[in-house]
Amino acid sequence: MTSAETFSAPPLECDTSVDLAVIGGGFTGCSAALEAARAGASVVLLEAETIGHGGSGRNVGLVNAGLWLPPEKLIAQMGRAAGLRLIEALGKAPDLVFELIARERIDCEAQRNGTLHLAHSAAGLRDLEDRHRQGVALDAPLRLLDATETAQRTGSQAFHGALFDPRAGTIQPLAYVQGLARAAQAAGAALHERSPVTALSFGKDSWGLETGSHRVKALHVLVATNAYHLGISDPFQPQFVPVNFCQYATAPLPEEPGESILSGGEGCWDTGLVMSSLRRDFAGRMIIGGIGDGDGSARGLHAAWAARKLAALFPALRGQEFTHGWSGRIAMTRDHIPKIVAFGPRALASFGYSGRGIAPGSLFGRECARALLGGDSTTLPVQPVETYSEAFKSARALWYEFGASVVHAASARL
Repeated sequence: MTSAETFSAPPLECDTSVDLAVIGGGFTGCSAALEAARAGASVVLLEAETIGHGGSGRNVGLVNAGLWLPPEKLIAQMGRAAGLRLIEALGKAPDLVFELIARERIDCEAQRNGTLHLAHSAAGLRDLEDRHRQGVALDAPLRLLDATETAQRTGSQAFHGALFDPRAGTIQPLAYVQGLARAAQAAGAALHERSPVTALSFGKDSWGLETGSHRVKALHVLVATNAYHLGISDPFQPQFVPVNFCQYATAPLPEEPGESILSGGEGCWDTGLVMSSLRRDFAGRMIIGGIGDGDGSARGLHAAWAARKLAALFPALRGQEFTHGWSGRIAMTRDHIPKIVAFGPRALASFGYSGRGIAPGSLFGRECARALLGGDSTTLPVQPVETYSEAFKSARALWYEFGASVVHAASARL
């Protein structure tokens, strides 16, 4: 583990009453707990495992501005006013992340050198050209790079071009979420690990949460479990398609050829239907990722793909061994738009970032805390709904994994 931040907290050991109870210790939950505690509210955060155990700690580490969807498609799905509101909010979300890092002095390898969306093919470049057109029409400071400049920035000849977004950056994600937890605790929030919530119900004027033999009474509740929801289905369970993403890290690369690979410190992902990601950490490791369950039955196939992919992109790294590998789950919604569900009185759930957890999770967590404590949902990045469902979740999850396995079995062979 390379996290410079450390955090630990005991399980809940007594009954308590609070203004806000947060279920889940990832980006959303920790951001909410920090915001609420700084506003003077009493807060308890209950995490079933450890802070960052889920998708937050297993994240790729790209602090992106916006969603995977291009702006015109997002507006078509949400409507113009709601779409533009979300686009504007998420365009500024990296500002929030890096401001929190600076304010709370979070040691998480933060680099705001932008990201590169890499064109893996001629068709991918056409897609980036269209995204560039849409983005600059909304005043996003995007720049389209040709193949030559892309090769200079990445150290690879494999790409047809790239879309550079200077608003974005990279972090060590586990260190960031642990830093948020540390800051929330310092602000007065009570955080408890190994405290799975086994029951949630609304009584006469408050919510009751049960964990172990203890009970929490809360005026407000935020469910922030995203793709790692455990234990409770009533009165609410997030609906999403779980998609696995695996990553593999080399040892720190030697100066030669390492100095020519991603020398500008940008984080990257490509335009492939089965997406791949690339970034370097502060120690100089190369971290490569892709769709697929690195802990499942096809784990050997995905690891072999990563080795072939690394060699195909950077021939000088052929034979470079991976020293670490890990996998996490993404909460994917059918329209790739995050959801906020108002599932009861003074209760919200935020989930479904579809692979864009860092900046949206930080923003949605903060805004959910503000909305709950202030009683005003109009400030939320998306309009809350009372219910939300996803059809054929298991079948679609299997399809994503099957597709990734097929592509990884066939691609990047040398």
